Amino acid sequence: MIEISNIRKVFQMGDNTLEVLKGVTLSIQEGDFVAIMGPSGSGKSTLMNILGLLDVPTSGSYRLNSIETSQMSEDELAVLRRDVLGFIFQQFNLLSRVSALHNVALPLLYSKKENIQYAQELLKKVGLSDRLDHHPNELSGGQQQRVAIARSLVNQPMIVFADEPTGNLDSQSEKEIMKILRELNESGITVIMVTHEEEIGQQAKRLIRMRDGEIQSDERLRVFESLPQTLQNKKDLKATKTSPFDFLDYFFQGLRTLAANKVRTLLSMLGVMIGVAAVVTMLAVGQGAQESIKKQLSSLGSNLLTVRPGVQRVGGVSQESSVANRLQYSDKDAIKKMIPNVKAVSAQVSGRAQITAKGSNWNTQVQATSVEWAQMRDSVPVQGRFFDEYEVKTRARVAVIGSTVARELFGDKSPIGETLKINKVIFQVIGVLPTKGATGFRDQDDVVVIPVLTGMYRLLGKSYIDLFEVEVDLPENVNRVEGELSEALVKLYKVPLSQQADAFQIWNMADLQKTIQKSSQTMSLLLSSIAAISLVVGGIGIMNIMLVSVTERTKEIGLRKAVGAQRKDILAQFLSESVVISLVGGVCGILLGWLSAIILSSVLGWGTTISLASVVLSFGFSVLIGMIFGVYPAQKASRLNPIDALRYE
Repeated sequence: MIEISNIRKVFQMGDNTLEVLKGVTLSIQEGDFVAIMGPSGSGKSTLMNILGLLDVPTSGSYRLNSIETSQMSEDELAVLRRDVLGFIFQQFNLLSRVSALHNVALPLLYSKKENIQYAQELLKKVGLSDRLDHHPNELSGGQQQRVAIARSLVNQPMIVFADEPTGNLDSQSEKEIMKILRELNESGITVIMVTHEEEIGQQAKRLIRMRDGEIQSDERLRVFESLPQTLQNKKDLKATKTSPFDFLDYFFQGLRTLAANKVRTLLSMLGVMIGVAAVVTMLAVGQGAQESIKKQLSSLGSNLLTVRPGVQRVGGVSQESSVANRLQYSDKDAIKKMIPNVKAVSAQVSGRAQITAKGSNWNTQVQATSVEWAQMRDSVPVQGRFFDEYEVKTRARVAVIGSTVARELFGDKSPIGETLKINKVIFQVIGVLPTKGATGFRDQDDVVVIPVLTGMYRLLGKSYIDLFEVEVDLPENVNRVEGELSEALVKLYKVPLSQQADAFQIWNMADLQKTIQKSSQTMSLLLSSIAAISLVVGGIGIMNIMLVSVTERTKEIGLRKAVGAQRKDILAQFLSESVVISLVGGVCGILLGWLSAIILSSVLGWGTTISLASVVLSFGFSVLIGMIFGVYPAQKASRLNPIDALRYE
């Protein structure tokens, strides 16, 4: 079964080299029970580590079941350890965070046998049927060694290696463990044991003594006969294929591991949680601001051009254009006729006025407009009606008021049909405008709208128009109409060539909307970037914690590799723990962000909107952060040499 030839092992210690094995040649048959003895420093443990594929020789040949192992990769050696070998360690090397049953079943995670019932049977065979759920710190030394024996057998190995199996036990436990080893050997399993006790070595069938890295003697203590065909082990050695369900096993193992270190895990999650909460909150605030801006911009109407008299500079001083007094109400229809793509034109004059009604006083903005204004500004009254063309021409004293004015003057009572005085002129309320909200320091609902000619000649005393609002039929025609409008106004008002450049100011509302929306999006991006920095900081925290975890669990990594874990298994194990931290931290962060958004909305009055996209983005980013920052610690763990990891203190 085992054939080694001229095996040498040299350790480099600074500038010096230490040759531990000096050309050892040895063969062991299947079914034998071999004890290796020798004083400390004789090389017996190093030899067993090489035979158990935990370490590799510096030179020489090692054939296991006719397979040359000396040049095999680490993962190939892991497959052999998993399927052919079992280990009983002197220090037991049990995982303190899991039960006896889960310790025994650990190798099944890598062999993919999923035979938990067999693990239970093995514990019963070693006399621990009533200790399945006990943790190692709840077991005696002898019981822990029995758990280690059961673990070594769970994958039904061909060879069991026992390193000082009775070194830490009392005499009674020693007898029980040796009895179990003999029974294993009688069942057809090859047993190779390292011991320094003469009486233990004498119980084997073959005793090999070593000194100074060489075999000093090789003695047959008992007659050995080759195993009958029925007891010979035949195994098909091949790597197991990775299944998507394997990650679930690592995920749940990660949960158990992290649950055992609650404080450290909580601190790791805290960084991710705060980062995700910040992203969710900032996106909610930004999205809410954009929704609010969109709502307010919609009140300005779409496809609008605003025409105002221009401003000229004379001697560096701004003066009103000479055409300012010539924006007449009658020119409204002329503009519409001159430009085919103009859908509607509204004339407007405005000013502030004092309003009284039923003993209440209020100072507000008065807008005198055309009939078209309600449709152009999406301001059709929610109560009552808007004034008509007849009321404009007859200069009727009717008013449509905003919700703020209605509340301040009439309270909860409907204002329709009520009268009010604007600068001591009596008007009748015929409608209430839809709620628009506030824009900066201006309340859009604090307004009174009256017919344009009424405002000019009965209230504000103006003989000209402050501005025209021009609605274009289609968005794609706005820029063209803007140019045509400028030409039409110059022609209509016969503006001299020298004054044409400054004669009129034409504002494109579409450009204004785009500018405001772009500014809002930039601010949202800035807030999200700041929040994302918190996530990155949280990811760095995960990496630091996982690096500490790798250091603390170095012996555990060595154990997992000893029972058959390949590099990808260790990588997935530690990566899954990082993802668990990110997942749980991400969920908690989403809840915290949602709560923060509600508090900001209710306490500060900020508009917040939590969208599914922001939640998915934050959650996905948190998982990605966990994976990215978990890769380095996971890779570091996967590259550890099994024997170096097991020896780590």
